[in-house]
Amino acid sequence: MRMLIETIVKELVDNPSQVQVTEVQGEKTTVYELRVGQGDLGKVIGKKGNTARSIRTLLTAASAKKGKRAVLEILE
Repeated sequence: MRMLIETIVKELVDNPSQVQVTEVQGEKTTVYELRVGQGDLGKVIGKKGNTARSIRTLLTAASAKKGKRAVLEILE
């Protein structure tokens, strides 16, 4: 999952080398912390949050197949 998020976001931003995804595993939930470079936060969130919502939907669907819950935190 981490690599999927990283690959998608690197295509969206101006500074792909600054994209970092950290994965914190819990018993039933996995938290993904996405950090992007300064100025790239708007590109990841998108207009009215549509891009971030799409990434979260993809993550939720893929995690549900594994029987887990996933949360994506987007940080600058």
